[in-house]
Amino acid sequence: MSKNAAKYKLQTHRTQKVLLALCAFAVNITPTSVLGAIAQSPSEEGGGICANQVGASIDQILQQPQNRRSRFGVLVATLTGGNTLYAREHLSYFTPASTTKLLTTAAALEAIGPDYRLRTSVYGTLNGTTAPLLRLVGSSDPTIDAGKLQSLAQQLAARGIRTVDRLQVEEAGFTGPTINPTWQWEDIQSGYGAPVNSLIYNQNAIDIMLWPTEIGQPLRITWANPEEAAHWRIENKSQTVSPDQPEFVEVGRDLRQQVLYISGQLRFGSEPEDAAVAVVNPAENFLEHFRAALTREGITVGTASVSLPDVGAIRESPLLAAVQSPTLAELVTTTNQTSNNLYAEVLLRLLGLKGASNQANATTADVGVQVAKTILTSLGVDPQSHFMQDGSGLSRQNLVSPQALVQTLRGMAQSPYAAIYRAGLPSSGVGVQAKTGGMTGVSSLAGYVEAPAYEPLVFGIIVNNSELRGADRRKTINEIVLLLSRVRRC
Repeated sequence: MSKNAAKYKLQTHRTQKVLLALCAFAVNITPTSVLGAIAQSPSEEGGGICANQVGASIDQILQQPQNRRSRFGVLVATLTGGNTLYAREHLSYFTPASTTKLLTTAAALEAIGPDYRLRTSVYGTLNGTTAPLLRLVGSSDPTIDAGKLQSLAQQLAARGIRTVDRLQVEEAGFTGPTINPTWQWEDIQSGYGAPVNSLIYNQNAIDIMLWPTEIGQPLRITWANPEEAAHWRIENKSQTVSPDQPEFVEVGRDLRQQVLYISGQLRFGSEPEDAAVAVVNPAENFLEHFRAALTREGITVGTASVSLPDVGAIRESPLLAAVQSPTLAELVTTTNQTSNNLYAEVLLRLLGLKGASNQANATTADVGVQVAKTILTSLGVDPQSHFMQDGSGLSRQNLVSPQALVQTLRGMAQSPYAAIYRAGLPSSGVGVQAKTGGMTGVSSLAGYVEAPAYEPLVFGIIVNNSELRGADRRKTINEIVLLLSRVRRC
């Protein structure tokens, strides 16, 4: 399942029944849901709207009674030339949610380049069929899964290794906490708020499925990786209810121990529900799974530990095995199309490795924010138009204006990587390519519009301080974007 499919108390994106206790959602929609709704919305009669009528038409939408207590920031402009068709609080700061990823991915493409790959490497020396010391150096590759760990183990077995006296997996590169200190504690329990480090396995989350059983009986829990079950204690207070009862399930996690708390109810005969929960110690989790992969290849491991990298030892030891990530362009596409928080946070820290800070005790993420601001400024983004606290938008302390979103999109349209960036955005199929964002009380959308009877447009829309349901906020955004797709010259 998507590690970002989260609603209030972690509702899954599929049926919105699974909840993570007391969790303010970080991504309340799949990126295609808003755009799909735009594509399916009926067009008004008349075949279009004159460009000089856009302002009055958007005002009419925003002045509908249900919208009057919500705060809207909107900027609509031509992609080239910078002619503004509509502006409302476009210079003001808003909580942007996942549209923050537009800034992060733009900076990453510009600073690192689309062809860059992360390499996870294993170093060591051999004494016959024995490796006295085997070092795996983490690369922060967020795509490491069982298949990639098995590939490393197979490469080592192919070299004739049958015994490893000492296995060491090394956290390399990143400094600072693995969890952003501005994230809410409810978020860090979920797969969409997983810790960020250089030893990432299965996006630092575990996937479970909850199944209804017999009426009055607890829900049955299955694991995507059955081996995980032995490492978690479960307090299951859920139950299966009759078909006429409501459905809700809360999945919580102890912040310090591997304990899952499950409560709530699913109807007898209903479909199962999936959920992702962040691991407690990602480096130890990585080590455990790599050791298991070696065992499956017939390689016996003596002692095993997590450590910081020994650069000198790496230089002296030959490379024995390696796996690579997809290209950075592919990581950017996944980040924006699936709104993947972990990918975005890795990209921010990779930016941090490219820069240097004049601040004492600055973390890799802190430096990444500084580098992102510098890169975005070079693209024409006003440096005072945004203040990032993370790369994903999960922090409610991010401050971004509609102006910053529009300037980023316009700047990337002039970049050598414009086609890569734009192709990585979710598409409605009716000329709209845009990134969504959502939290409790927050919805946002920013992107490009190809209006058939007008020139290309760029827009940023953010809704804050809203008591409306997410679906209602998105409906208003859809109305605005549909209107933009029908703009024509008059």
